[in-house]
Amino acid sequence: MNTEFLSFTPLAVLIPFFGAGFAFAFYRNKSTQRAIAIGALILTVILEVTLLAQVWYGGAHAVHLAGWPAPFGIVMVIDRFAALMLVVSSIITLCVLLYAVGQGAAEEKEDSGPVSIFYPTYLILVAGVSNAFLAGDLFNLYVGFEIFLTASYVLLTLGGGESRIRAGVTYVVVSIISSMLFLITIGMIYAATGTVNLADLALKLGDLDPSMQLTLHVMLLVAFGIKAAVFPLAFWLPDSYPTAPAPVTAVFAGLLTKVGIYAIIRTETLLFPGERINTALMIVAALTMIVGILGALAQADIKRMLSFTLISHIGYLVFGLALSSIIGMAATIYYVAHHITIQTTLFLVTGLIERRSGTSNVLRLGGLAKISPVLGLLFFIPAMNLAGIPPFSGFVGKLGMLQGGIAENTWITWTLVIASVVTSLLTLMAVARIWTRGFWRKPEDADEAPERQLMSKTLAHSRAANKRYLPMSMVAPTAALVGLSLAFSVFAGPLMDFSRAAAQDMYERTPYLEAVFGPERIEGVRDELDEFAATFLIDYEIDDGGAAEHAPVETSLQPDDEEADVEPEITEEGDDHR
Repeated sequence: MNTEFLSFTPLAVLIPFFGAGFAFAFYRNKSTQRAIAIGALILTVILEVTLLAQVWYGGAHAVHLAGWPAPFGIVMVIDRFAALMLVVSSIITLCVLLYAVGQGAAEEKEDSGPVSIFYPTYLILVAGVSNAFLAGDLFNLYVGFEIFLTASYVLLTLGGGESRIRAGVTYVVVSIISSMLFLITIGMIYAATGTVNLADLALKLGDLDPSMQLTLHVMLLVAFGIKAAVFPLAFWLPDSYPTAPAPVTAVFAGLLTKVGIYAIIRTETLLFPGERINTALMIVAALTMIVGILGALAQADIKRMLSFTLISHIGYLVFGLALSSIIGMAATIYYVAHHITIQTTLFLVTGLIERRSGTSNVLRLGGLAKISPVLGLLFFIPAMNLAGIPPFSGFVGKLGMLQGGIAENTWITWTLVIASVVTSLLTLMAVARIWTRGFWRKPEDADEAPERQLMSKTLAHSRAANKRYLPMSMVAPTAALVGLSLAFSVFAGPLMDFSRAAAQDMYERTPYLEAVFGPERIEGVRDELDEFAATFLIDYEIDDGGAAEHAPVETSLQPDDEEADVEPEITEEGDDHR
């Protein structure tokens, strides 16, 4: 691991920030703004891919800003999980920006002042998301949330319109409530422990009274649960996201809720490890899955349907987290990266459908597979992936969670396994309805089919309409994300191995704490950390005729002698955190 290069980690936040400043300086020159924004995101992607390569086998690394040591100064921490989230989020935001440029979302009105802030606002959102992923203390995490939420308020209401303003008001009010609760919780945590540094809290929260720990734990979960759109805190999402332009909706749906999930995973594994509220989390996960997908089945508009499937699949991530096992966490890490890509892709495809047909209502759609086979392919692949059809990555991630639930072998985990399977089948039903009505049937069979959809009576008309309404500048970024989703399937093995190593680091906590404080500070509590981590680093032996041998994740705790006394360790060469 090249620690010297990892010292450039803060540039993942600074590049978009400086890019936003330069873009705003050229607010009168849209082409310069566009070049600055695209260039900043390309640089960010290159940086973060390099950072991911550095931590792939090397573990966590902390950067102490201005040289102030933790817990007194601001610290940014990059580990495997954070690096993966950074890379996926930057690739997503770059593709969405290219799509927005192609659509003209940023420059619909060349002389419109408010539209000139699209590019700088978008870059500020990217900077806020990156800051949240790298935050090494609760207050810096709060700052990251507020940065990207403030930018999202602008993007959601950009261009005006009654429906957008109404949705924006709901989104702003809910976000402010969540942020206030988060800030109050930070104050309570500081009052109780004297610190907000995550690594320091990992060592000090255990000394608090159990009732106080539970209170702080639940308050953080509620604050993050609102941002992550976990049932019953997800009421705001279906009415807020579909009103925005396709690129904005895509990046919101695919990325912003996952920042909330990231915060939940980080605090659950680092600050509040254990099984104290796992049953409650599993109940919430099951309700999130079922209520979300039932809401999706009741929708006729594709954007609203996808908003509800977004909620339902958040339930899978909560399920994997609640298992408190390497198997469940590895599947969750893999699945969150997969779902960011798939959900964003489907919203971009919906934007193409709406542009080509003039509507996103499935009751008015028809014949899209014949009108534009490319559009049909761009929808079919991520739709099947969302439903978890093998051999796509959605199946791989869900299979890991199911295996983790079966391995636990309790009534609640079996309930979650059944709910997961039912949700996948209902997801397949939802996307199949879009396919059969929107793509397969004749346009003439649709209810009040838009005129634009009926322009394809001849091949020449079809080609002309596709060229006009489906420009390559929009199709290419969408196709790139479809390709990325396929890469998750093709490279599922290495990615699951990576996710397993990330999960093991997170449950051990030692790599994170050593990165922040150094090995000397935690030497006195190392044995306690190792003993606690050993409760998670267990492979389950399932009496299922050998099916457990095909589990997508394994830990290094598989001794040749079943009675051997072993210590958990990471088996990757050159990676020794003990």
